Amino acid sequence: MPEKFDVIVVGAGPAGTACALQTARAGLKVLLIERGEYPGSKNVMGGVLYRKQLEELIPEFWKEAPLERPIIEQRFWMLDKESVVSFGYKGLEWGAEPYNNFTILRAQFDQWFAQKAVEAGALLINETVVTECIVENSKVIGVRTDRPDGELYADVVVLADGVNSLLSKQLGFHKEFRPDEVALTVMEVINMPKEKINDRFNLEENQGTTIEIFGDSTKGNLGTAFLYTNKESLNIGVGTTLSSMIKARLKPYDLLDYLKNHPLVKPILQGGESAEYLAHLIPEGGFRSVPKVAGNGVLVVGDAAQLVNAIHREGSNMAMYSGKLAAEAVIKAKERNNYSESSLNSYREALYGSFIMKDLEKYKDAAHIFEKHPQYFKEYVPMMNKAMSKFFTVDGTPKRDKQKQIMKSITAERGTIRVIQDMYRAWKAVK
Repeated sequence: MPEKFDVIVVGAGPAGTACALQTARAGLKVLLIERGEYPGSKNVMGGVLYRKQLEELIPEFWKEAPLERPIIEQRFWMLDKESVVSFGYKGLEWGAEPYNNFTILRAQFDQWFAQKAVEAGALLINETVVTECIVENSKVIGVRTDRPDGELYADVVVLADGVNSLLSKQLGFHKEFRPDEVALTVMEVINMPKEKINDRFNLEENQGTTIEIFGDSTKGNLGTAFLYTNKESLNIGVGTTLSSMIKARLKPYDLLDYLKNHPLVKPILQGGESAEYLAHLIPEGGFRSVPKVAGNGVLVVGDAAQLVNAIHREGSNMAMYSGKLAAEAVIKAKERNNYSESSLNSYREALYGSFIMKDLEKYKDAAHIFEKHPQYFKEYVPMMNKAMSKFFTVDGTPKRDKQKQIMKSITAERGTIRVIQDMYRAWKAVK
């Protein structure tokens, strides 16, 4: 009989590692399986890590974790062909402990985080693909891997295998996700001297900036682009839903090149050296796409459970917190020696009572509305830029007259009733 574990965690990303760390600390026998050469080798995200949820797992982690820069400024760009309306917040309090968020490089951070789980007692196995869950009498009792004699058994299996979770699909927890439920993001890491980054972004030592870019960055399609500062590199990327990409016949790397050569972006990147390209699917379906997350002997966490807030670009923090909640459910099940769905359902109850599901529910219709009504990106962003250009151009026209001209041009393009309808619809989507 192969060795049996208390819990097998499939996937050593933020969600899986958080679960492995917590269960190992509780004295459970934990196996963490990663398909990549090492944790982080196959992962990519925008590059922002939020403090709160990781601090609950590792107090004052910033004193030892491989972080890039604490973020002191968050900008938002409404980008047109040759202009941008920019707004945001810069707070020096974010540059001091305990900080708010950080830029990170996943290849470094995930290895460090997984090592914490190993130090707590988890066994980490890399370069191992889990091909299916082993089910007996309607209960998951282990996993089958691509290794010789690759059957492994556990009381509970936690699926943290990413957005395209074939394992939860195999169990019937969800169907094939629709193209409007996932986004394809491509990212490039561009090496640049620290001094040049600080100068271009008006930063001092150990300060960082994030820029989220809407509008022409995706050629008016539903999606966003981003530009983040690391210690000696920049992360630049762009993503759209697969449905938008298919409709507009976009090629992801062509879209990234389009962004990099935009006249307002290109000067920021000038003199940088391309280090690597990365591409990744990101769950964008939100509240309505969350699959079944608890079954007999099995739990689903992180991206595999569609736990990403696309509006606020939050994912890693939700992943870690879901992993923590799953660990708590497994520990309770161990105490009761009951691994049935009804026993493990405490995870689902905790998840739906947390900020994760409350935030996803708040924005449950947003992505659908913005994709169904493309005027928000294709028309209103250019309108906003034209309006700002007109308002700030000093040409002898009284400001009151300028305001009237701006309103007249907006209503002339869309019609007064349609503008009101659009604004009300957008407000309902995010209220």
